[in-house]
Amino acid sequence: MQFSPLDIGVFIGYVVFVVGFGLYKSRTKKGEEKSSRDYFLAGNTLPWWAIGTSLIAANISAEQLIGMTGSGFKIGLAIASYEWMAAATLIIVGKFFIPIFLEKKIYTMPEFLNVRYDERVRTILAVFWLFLYVFVNLTSIIHLGGLAIEQVIGVNYYYAIYAIAFFSAIYTISGGLMAIAWTDFIQVGFLVAGGLITCYLALDFVSDGQGFFTGLAMLKEKAPHMFDMILHQSHDSYKDLPGISVLIGGMWIINLNYWGCNQYITQRALAAKSLAEAQKGIMFAGYLKLFMPIIVVIPGIAVFVLHPELAHPDGAYPYLLNKFLVPGVKGIAFAALVAAIVGSLSSKTNSIATIFTMDLYKSYINKGASETSLVTMGRITTIVALVIAILVAPTLKNLGQAFQFIQEFTGLVSPGIFVIFLFGLFWKKATTKAALLVAICTLPVSGSLAFFAESIPFIDRMGIVFLLLSLLMIIVSLNVNKGKDRDDKAINITPELFKTNATFNIGAIGIFIALAVLYYIFW
Repeated sequence: MQFSPLDIGVFIGYVVFVVGFGLYKSRTKKGEEKSSRDYFLAGNTLPWWAIGTSLIAANISAEQLIGMTGSGFKIGLAIASYEWMAAATLIIVGKFFIPIFLEKKIYTMPEFLNVRYDERVRTILAVFWLFLYVFVNLTSIIHLGGLAIEQVIGVNYYYAIYAIAFFSAIYTISGGLMAIAWTDFIQVGFLVAGGLITCYLALDFVSDGQGFFTGLAMLKEKAPHMFDMILHQSHDSYKDLPGISVLIGGMWIINLNYWGCNQYITQRALAAKSLAEAQKGIMFAGYLKLFMPIIVVIPGIAVFVLHPELAHPDGAYPYLLNKFLVPGVKGIAFAALVAAIVGSLSSKTNSIATIFTMDLYKSYINKGASETSLVTMGRITTIVALVIAILVAPTLKNLGQAFQFIQEFTGLVSPGIFVIFLFGLFWKKATTKAALLVAICTLPVSGSLAFFAESIPFIDRMGIVFLLLSLLMIIVSLNVNKGKDRDDKAINITPELFKTNATFNIGAIGIFIALAVLYYIFW
C-alpha cells in the first residue's frame, strides 16, 4: 500500500491521540497511588458505553479482521454465526452470569472458582489460562497483526510485531484497565469507521459504482452458496460449521464459555460502576456483534467474487486495503486495523497480569503484598507476557485459517471449563472433587475424541465432550454429597438476583428478533 502524506498524517494523528489519551487517563493525582482495584478493575467506575466498546475491542482483533475475513472468503456468511450467536449469548451472560460475579466482588474468574470450590481448582485453571492466553491468544494476535501490517504496507514482519507490542505497552503498563477501556472507545470508533469504508468501497466496486446495496445483491447473485448460514453435509467446510449443530449444539458452549467464563471478557463487566451499567454495556456489545459481519465477513465474500484465485484466505483483508482505498481513506483503514490489533492486545495482557498477580503472586508468592506491590507486579507481568508472545509469534507462520485454528485449539478445553462454571453457578450439589476430576479429564477426553473420531466436526465433538463431562460432574457430586441437599460452598441463588430493568429487557427482545429475521433471510 502506498501511503500519501494525508494517510501518514491521519495514522500519526490516530497514534498520538490514542497514546496521549491513554496516558492522560493513566495519571494519578500528586501524592496518590493506584490500588489493585484501580489498576485491574478501573476502580469500578466504567459506564455502560465504555464496557460495551471495550468488550468489542477485546474480542475483535487480527484474528477476526484477518482470520474471519479469510474464513468469509473460504466459507461465506455461515462464519457469521460466531458473531450473531455471540449477541444472544451476551444477553444470557448479562442476565444470569454477571449478577453472581458482581455480587461476589471478584477480580478474576479463577477467584470465583476459589469462592465456589477451593484453592486447588482456582490454581489449576489460573495456570491453564495463563498458558492459553500467552501462547495461543496473545501470540496469535501479534502474529496476525505483524503479518497484516507486512502485507499491507510492506514493513518487515519482525519490525511490525515489535511496533504493535510497544504501542500497546505504552499506555497499558501505566494505566491498566482504566486506560484500556477509555482508549478502546476510540479504537472501536476507528475500527467501525474503517471497516465500513472498506466494505462500502469493495461492494461499490463489485456493483460498478452503483453503491453498497446493489453490490451486496450482486454478491448474492454471483455467489449464492456463500450466503448459506446452515451448511449442507456436502459442503467443503461442513466440518468447521456442521449444519444445524451450529444453532443447537457445540457453538453454544464456545460462546457461553468465551463470553461468560473468560477473564479478558468478563473483566470489563467486573469493572462496572453498577450491575445495571454492566448489563447495559453487555447489551450494547450484543448489538455491535449483530453489526460486525458487515466489517469482518462480507468483505471476504467480496474478495471471493473479485479474486477467487487468491492463494491464501488470510490474504483477503490485506488485498482489500491494497486494491480499493484512496488517499486519506487508507490512513483511516490502516488505523482501524491497528486499532483492532492493539485494543485486543492490551486487553489480553492486562487480563494475564490480573490473573498472575491476584491468583498466583498474591496467593502463593507474596501473601502480604501491598497495593503498590500488586500494581508493580501487574506491570512486570504485562512486559514479560509481551516479550514471550513476541518470541513465540513467528512460529505460527505456517497456519492455514488462523481463526479456525484458534477455535479448534480452545475447543479442546472449553467444554470442561464451561461444565465447571455452569454447575458451580447454578447447581447447588456440585462439589470440589467433581470439579477437579472434570478439570483433569477435559484434555484426555477431548483429545481422545479428536484422535479416534476425527471425522466428527469439532463443534459436535465439543457438544459430546460437554455431555460426558457433565455426566461425570453429576455422578461424582451426587456420590460425594450423599444425604446432603447442597454443597457447603454452593451459590445462594434467589429470583431477585436475576431481575433486570426495562431497558435491558427491551434491548434483549430486540436482539432476539433481529437474530430470528437474519436467520430466516439467510437460512
